[in-house]
Amino acid sequence: MRRLAEGITRTIDLFYVRPVAAVVPRQVFRYAACGGANIVVGWVLYYLIYHLLLEQRPVDVGPLVVSAHVAAMLLCFPATFLLGFWLNRRVAFSASALPSGVQLLRYGLSVAGSVGVNYVCLKAFVDGCGFWATPSQMLAMGVTTVYSFLAAKYFTFRA
Repeated sequence: MRRLAEGITRTIDLFYVRPVAAVVPRQVFRYAACGGANIVVGWVLYYLIYHLLLEQRPVDVGPLVVSAHVAAMLLCFPATFLLGFWLNRRVAFSASALPSGVQLLRYGLSVAGSVGVNYVCLKAFVDGCGFWATPSQMLAMGVTTVYSFLAAKYFTFRA
């Protein structure tokens, strides 16, 4: 796993060139690359689960029926959560000496915080400011990304 992480880091660093390198710190660049890759994996996984595994049909789990789109999201979450943790731990914040169990717990807390920040921003932008939902989600993702990076750097993977 160490060699894989080193290979991913070297690959990301190939793209860390001017003019980006002049304005974006290397750690922020690696964090953005890892997050972007995790998002793309999540999209692909969601598509495959929604269309191929669930065939766009609701999932009956006893007394509860879960819509296909929500079930696909719930099934994707563990994979993207663990991939995001691994990428952050091994690539973006590899200098952290905290034990992996502590990092995983903190990562879970920071992800929960990200969900909360995203929710609050959406409510504020859509309900409070009257913005359209899609641009509001884009703004919320921007705020959430900044929160998530700061939480990762100063809490989850503190060096």
